[in-house]
Amino acid sequence: MKKAKLSALVVAHNEEAHLPECLARLGFADQLVVVLDRCTDGSRDIAKAAGAKLLEGAWPLEGQRRNAGIEASDGPWILEVDADERVPPALADEVLAAIEDAEPGYFLISFDNYIGRRLVRHGWGAYNGASAGPRLFTKGAKIWGDQLVHPRIVLRGPRRRLKTPIDHYVDQDISDVIARFDRYTRARAMDLCASGNIGTLPGNIRRVFSRFWKSYVTRRGYREGLYGILLALFSAAYPLVSYIRARLEGPGH
Repeated sequence: MKKAKLSALVVAHNEEAHLPECLARLGFADQLVVVLDRCTDGSRDIAKAAGAKLLEGAWPLEGQRRNAGIEASDGPWILEVDADERVPPALADEVLAAIEDAEPGYFLISFDNYIGRRLVRHGWGAYNGASAGPRLFTKGAKIWGDQLVHPRIVLRGPRRRLKTPIDHYVDQDISDVIARFDRYTRARAMDLCASGNIGTLPGNIRRVFSRFWKSYVTRRGYREGLYGILLALFSAAYPLVSYIRARLEGPGH
């Protein structure tokens, strides 16, 4: 058998609605690897039908299951894609061309982020969604941390960037945006309690204004109309609400 040069890695939890199209867009890879974390829907059957190498289990932390998927990948190059993302043909071509003679390291790939059918290009960052990420890398060049929300990533090797973005369907509607804010502030509060450094109320109040400015002005959220205001508001409130939840819902409360 031909040795895999590129493994496409997808980590999923009950993603039967997204997996079929996500995996269909990854047929250019030599290998599909799907990590199923406590799935109770049809994700397993979908991944098997796509010919994926399956890794099933229960990982308490995101970084643990992602690192497990990286370790299970056979290719020296790994393309990490979430189930709610789609790799367009132009990006597939760019990935294959990039790994032909590239030295070990990683490539940043930009995201075209969608809320429902609305492409929202500006204002992303902080907790609510990145504008780019290190998604194409060699084994050993990317290691996930153990934080509950947005784990830190250790990167090694030269940093490069591809031109074509991944299509990322972040949320179906504003209710999803609100639900994600609830999940992430709860997890962030747990991280703060575990670190022993919750911060201060005045400090987090000050961050409300700086983060709103960064999302709405620096990251040009103003170009997205009401969606830009929405992103800026949630970005601004994230550290303050996380702090309040840590104080009111943390251990001993």
